[in-house]
Amino acid sequence: MKKTSAPVYVGMDVAKATLQVHLQGRQIQFNNDPTGHTQLCKRLGALAAVHVICEATGGYEDAVTRAFESAQIPVSVVNPAQVRHSAQAQGKRAKTDPLDAALLTDYGQRFHPKATVPPTAVQRQLEELTLWLTQTIQARAVAKAQAEHQTNAFVCAQHQQRLDHYTAQIKAVEAQIRALLEQDRTLAQRVECLDRIVGVGPRSAWLVLAHLPELGALNRQQVAALAGLAPWPTDSGEVKGARHIRGGRHEVRRALYMPALCAARTNPVLKEFYHRLMARNKPAKVALTAVMRKLLVHMNAELKKLAAQPVEAKTDKCKRTKKPLAK
Repeated sequence: MKKTSAPVYVGMDVAKATLQVHLQGRQIQFNNDPTGHTQLCKRLGALAAVHVICEATGGYEDAVTRAFESAQIPVSVVNPAQVRHSAQAQGKRAKTDPLDAALLTDYGQRFHPKATVPPTAVQRQLEELTLWLTQTIQARAVAKAQAEHQTNAFVCAQHQQRLDHYTAQIKAVEAQIRALLEQDRTLAQRVECLDRIVGVGPRSAWLVLAHLPELGALNRQQVAALAGLAPWPTDSGEVKGARHIRGGRHEVRRALYMPALCAARTNPVLKEFYHRLMARNKPAKVALTAVMRKLLVHMNAELKKLAAQPVEAKTDKCKRTKKPLAK
């Protein structure tokens, strides 16, 4: 039988300027720049079966994980809350960069997380473009609200110029997204099939697929939990507490809010579902959250059907008109 060497887990605490690495009991610091990434990859490349563990930091880890991808070094980008809870379970409450790096090594040794699958080049571009689209739409909404209260002619003209600028930016980034989809027919078909659902438009489909690329590859419970739409029970003994959603990918919930609101009014199945919940005296926000979950589960099912079809059938199916959910 072949013997496989146990992975060497390396904890890496990521900051804006530095990378604190816990490697085989030693603490080493590298700069979080291309030179530091090259040095770190060279150092880790000399080891057999190395596996890096780092936390999601909101973007500061992106460049170094790409360097690991090029060097074929597996890396797991884990949830910071899970690492912190693991540390607290061991009675460790102090927090410094070296301590965090050591805790990440310990987390890898205890839980053996799977390597994070790196996004494709098209997926990465879609994430960046949809992020810019969201930021621009939000900026235009703020500018529009500010412009409503102005009376000075000069100020009004400046506000109008800013609104025109944001509108042009939105059109430009949407054109970039459409051009990107032309480069990846599979992704374009996924967008088209989501767009067929009543209440879902192209913009909503872009956002959901950008922030939840796993859609269509998971079961209904997994996809709801990943989006943070699975209610958590808070029961203890005879007390049955109210259920709440928390965690998950808030970008997906934000992208699903308007489609769910639209579907609750125009999609026959979801409209009936929404009013049935309201008739049971459920708060409107709770009912709408349930619609979001049901809509996401349906989107997941539709993409599963699409993946199981031949290539010729996919193109024909996605070009049909919109339809509601099946009961």
